[in-house]
Amino acid sequence: MREGLFFILSLIALTSICDTINQLFLKSAINSLISPSGNIKEIFKFIIKLVLIPRVWLSFLFSFISLCIWLFVLSQVDLSFAFSADSMHYIFIALASRFILKEKVSSKRWLGIILIVVGIMMVSVS
Repeated sequence: MREGLFFILSLIALTSICDTINQLFLKSAINSLISPSGNIKEIFKFIIKLVLIPRVWLSFLFSFISLCIWLFVLSQVDLSFAFSADSMHYIFIALASRFILKEKVSSKRWLGIILIVVGIMMVSVS
């Protein structure tokens, strides 16, 4: 049972990592463009430019990989457990934002992340 649990938690962590990579690609793609003004023509041009960026397609690939793994996880464990453990992506996103995108993550946000970790551990052992 422990080996199976470790395997499932590893897969859930992998989905969180894929989701984080997905978000990093989307953020870098969107940052490479100038935000459109409020008019519909500019928004349409913006979307076309966005869809032509290869990082957006890489993002879709990581999202699809994550979905496939997630569907397997859901076939193996209860949704309440899987969804709680999947909250790891909040941690990964904050770390990636800080160290890869060089964004400032406030101490309040780090405290929130710590509370999420504690919550995940409480749910996982219950």
